[in-house]
Amino acid sequence: MSRENGRSEVGVEASGTGEQLALIREAVREKKADRAKPRTWRGAELAAELPVARVLVDKGLVHLDRYFDYAVPAAMDAEAQPGVRVRVRFGAGEKGGRREGGKLVSGFIVERVAESEYRGVLAPLAQVLSPERVLSPELLGLCRAVADRYAGTLADVVQLAVPPRRARAEAKPSPPLLAPNAPPEVGSWARYGAGAGFLSALTRGDAPRAVWTALPGATWPQELARAAAAALAGGRGALVVVPDGRAAARVDEALGELIGEGRHVLLTADAGPEERYRRWLAVSRGSVRAVIGTRAAMFAPVADLGLVALWDDGDSSHSDPHAPQPHAREVLIQRSVNERAGFLLGGLSCTVEAAQLVETGWARPLTAEREQVRAAAPLVRTIGEGDEARDAAARAARLPSMAWQVVRDGLTRGPVLVQVPRRGYAPRLACERCRTPARCRACAGPLEAQEAGALACAWCGRAEPDWHCAECGGARLRAQIVGARRTAEELGRAFPAVPVRTSGRDHVLTTVPGAPALVVSTPGAEPVAAGGGYAAALLLDGWALLGRPDLRAGEEALRRWLGAAALVRGQAAGGTVAVIAEPTLRPVQALVRWDPVGHAVRELAERAELGFPPVSRMASVAGRAEDVAELLRTAELPSGAEVLGPVPLPVPDAGRPRRPGDPPPGEEWERALVRVRPGQGAALAAALKAARAARLVKREGEAVRVRIDPPDLG
Repeated sequence: MSRENGRSEVGVEASGTGEQLALIREAVREKKADRAKPRTWRGAELAAELPVARVLVDKGLVHLDRYFDYAVPAAMDAEAQPGVRVRVRFGAGEKGGRREGGKLVSGFIVERVAESEYRGVLAPLAQVLSPERVLSPELLGLCRAVADRYAGTLADVVQLAVPPRRARAEAKPSPPLLAPNAPPEVGSWARYGAGAGFLSALTRGDAPRAVWTALPGATWPQELARAAAAALAGGRGALVVVPDGRAAARVDEALGELIGEGRHVLLTADAGPEERYRRWLAVSRGSVRAVIGTRAAMFAPVADLGLVALWDDGDSSHSDPHAPQPHAREVLIQRSVNERAGFLLGGLSCTVEAAQLVETGWARPLTAEREQVRAAAPLVRTIGEGDEARDAAARAARLPSMAWQVVRDGLTRGPVLVQVPRRGYAPRLACERCRTPARCRACAGPLEAQEAGALACAWCGRAEPDWHCAECGGARLRAQIVGARRTAEELGRAFPAVPVRTSGRDHVLTTVPGAPALVVSTPGAEPVAAGGGYAAALLLDGWALLGRPDLRAGEEALRRWLGAAALVRGQAAGGTVAVIAEPTLRPVQALVRWDPVGHAVRELAERAELGFPPVSRMASVAGRAEDVAELLRTAELPSGAEVLGPVPLPVPDAGRPRRPGDPPPGEEWERALVRVRPGQGAALAAALKAARAARLVKREGEAVRVRIDPPDLG
């Protein structure tokens, strides 16, 4: 008996000679080596080195969120490199030692390896669509992190990150990279205490992190442009993400004036698919190191990133409606950490998420002194002033006498802005007397009117048969709204000699002349007035903004008001803003003092006390009642996870287009909320993703929609 490598060869030596034993061992080695080699259809010749390609297949199914191995034919060896687009046969079966069938689908090569762990027959790559390496390792890592955070699939995130291919754009070379620009002057950043230091840190190549509360006025595009120019002057890249094309155009113009043409690109949908892809390729190839764009630009593959900046993170357009619905703020935070880049989160207002970044020490505040704020902000008046404070009828009127006075005085000096909430808002129920939102006594969720006028919580479903306001004891609720068109008609009749312009979803104005006029706008569509800004602004139906079915209704109302009021001339120039809302409410007082940071800090403290996001993490699980219940039963949720609900989802109106997250036509869906403690967000996402994958593998029930950190909590 002999032993080699710890294994006994008794049976072999007893039945044959040493020569026979050597032949057997050689056969075993050849068989193992043969199994390690990929075999392909019809014995096609393979690449000599690294003959296996790991491919990310463009299938956004959660149970297929992994790589698949394919053989690399020798003819494709040079072009089939990591990051290129390919076509492969997916779902093929093995028959008679060959791979057959399957559909041609697109994908990306993520890696080339020598061996495959799959021991069957590997199908070859069907086609290399383009030799352009569009999925870099850095971009792939970012997409993987985003998919894990939002319980999504890598294929879905890559689809958001890499634009569709345009062959004509790829065929054209990108221009050469220009030399860095000179460091910009401090300019209006001097108004902020740490503004000059922030720009200097970017120019040095440091990675400062700041939450910036911008002063009112029209200078914020220039300030964003100076921050990007400072990063470029230091030899690094810059990425600026803004809510819409109008804001992007303003920052683009400001940056072009600072650094000249050819050093940055504008990535928005207005450019068209081919032109946008051409600009994206210039960034991917390293020809341009600065990007200004809307939401999709958050994934732009800027080389050697030195600054990521986001303007107005409270705007809902920063949350992508496509799976897994990431928010630009969280993606840019991830990029700042991964790529050791500077971070700038700016806005006229301040979200609770921004306040949390400062409170935890992750970022530093970047604000102006109170003297600077008072000099730049307009005078804000409320309906509680003067004699109207003692006149209940005047306080309840939609346009009290104080508002008419502000409009008349403003029209003698220039245009007047009138902000009206959209008719499409579905306001949350609130006390008719004091406007305090009606909330559940069990979980603090918002109350909604059910059939026959009964009240129930939108989160946990608990009925509230005998509701009374906790603030004033009132028992009557209010929910109604008047649209922009009717408001324009009323004002037109009241001021027949003054032109009336409207700006809204159907027709958004960019600018208006500085001559006297009434400009009626919905929130977010306010045009910029020439000649230094509006003479006055009227913010109507404030209670309707405060009554939106959203956890952040007060924060959103203040953000909308500040956005409109910032377009008005400063107090020294006679600018006045009238807000038609209950003057004692916290958002109204924050507007009067122009103190968005203080409002956000207090809001964050209250959310921490009640266990609301962002202090806690939440997930929304929506689908048919039996499917939601089964998924929550099988999911291995983190310890201490709290399930709220489920509650029925409202059936969308038959007349309006379907939105992401709406139930399919004819189906009744329910939604449950899962709340976990801080630090358990990753475990929550992983648990829900695994439970969804298991259901799909077993083909049990219908699909369930999972969303991490949903913005519409109510």
